[in-house]
Amino acid sequence: MISVEEARDHLMALVAPLEVEHVALAETAGRVLVQPVTARRNQPPFASSSMDGYAVKAAEVERHAMFKVIGEAAAGHAFDGKVGAGQAVRIFTGAPVPEGADFVVIQEDVSRTGDLITISDDPGTKDNIRAEGGDFSTGTTIEPPLRLGAEHVALMAAMNVPQLPVARKPVVALISTGDELVMPGQTPGPDQIIASNTFGLKAMLEAEGAHVRILPIARDTVSSLRTAFELARGADLTITIGGASVGDHDLVAPVAEELGMDRAFYKVAMRPGKPLMAGKLHGAAMVGLPGNPVSAMVCGEIFIKPMIRAMLGLDPGFGATLSAPLAAPLTPNGPRQHYMRAKVAAEGITAFDNQDSAMLSVLANANALLIRPPHDGERHAGELVEYLPL
Repeated sequence: MISVEEARDHLMALVAPLEVEHVALAETAGRVLVQPVTARRNQPPFASSSMDGYAVKAAEVERHAMFKVIGEAAAGHAFDGKVGAGQAVRIFTGAPVPEGADFVVIQEDVSRTGDLITISDDPGTKDNIRAEGGDFSTGTTIEPPLRLGAEHVALMAAMNVPQLPVARKPVVALISTGDELVMPGQTPGPDQIIASNTFGLKAMLEAEGAHVRILPIARDTVSSLRTAFELARGADLTITIGGASVGDHDLVAPVAEELGMDRAFYKVAMRPGKPLMAGKLHGAAMVGLPGNPVSAMVCGEIFIKPMIRAMLGLDPGFGATLSAPLAAPLTPNGPRQHYMRAKVAAEGITAFDNQDSAMLSVLANANALLIRPPHDGERHAGELVEYLPL
């Protein structure tokens, strides 16, 4: 068995950042920017009013001052003339500030009779004008790598960038294996269960930015597994679930090796997830996950999500752990690194009593994986421990 850290190193060596593709701005939410993007204009593109009011000369602004209104400026409709002494232009939020004006008196501080206004209240010192380029200017650059949220898409729309250079989505092929499995919605036989891992992993990896293909369940025969691996050709990462151990019905490793897999490792000193296998097959990464549902999902968190991030050109995020005080004591840990399903709350972190790797309900109620290093001694309430947020 190898350590979790060694397994991560091997897995990172199996993948590399994917090529760039240019995608319409409207389709880029959640994608990863991989090349710099530069603003094509100033924002605002002109000095604009930040309030509804009257544009005047700042030197003339004082309480009881009077002005003649000579026109109007609205968003998308500038006033064409020039503001002179004693003159004002009715202006609305977002409208260009007319030439000659450098102060906007808000409408609440003004009384108006016909074309005459009087500053009736203290106008203050704020000019209520947004300077040209105050948000960003032509040439402002957004640097990669960056996972694009709604705020980034809005910013680049304002920069007048219609397409963005993003990493191609990694294509992941998921192969569940075992005669005992049926798909959700089917009627299982008396000795069968539902293939749950496939759907949990699909949701997990698509949230990271992958395109996930669920392939038909591979039965416990050489021919069925060969067919499944053939269907996975072209994927950037093939993941098998179950059948990676060394029992009589565990055929994933021998079939993959027969098809030319260059194996990187087998078995990791961790709980849950010891029977983990990885290598290269058909020129792409291949990972064999354990069949127990919690084991597969935990391995997805610890290993597969970082692989997806690496393919997208992002930091794998191996060090993204937090710490919290124990709310209850823990007994000593054994020789394998243990990822315990746990709940973080105001009083600290508490590991669930039942850590069975088949208990999906426990995982669903957890919001953290409490990390116990190999041979970690007894821990007392109040001691700080590391955890991976879920």
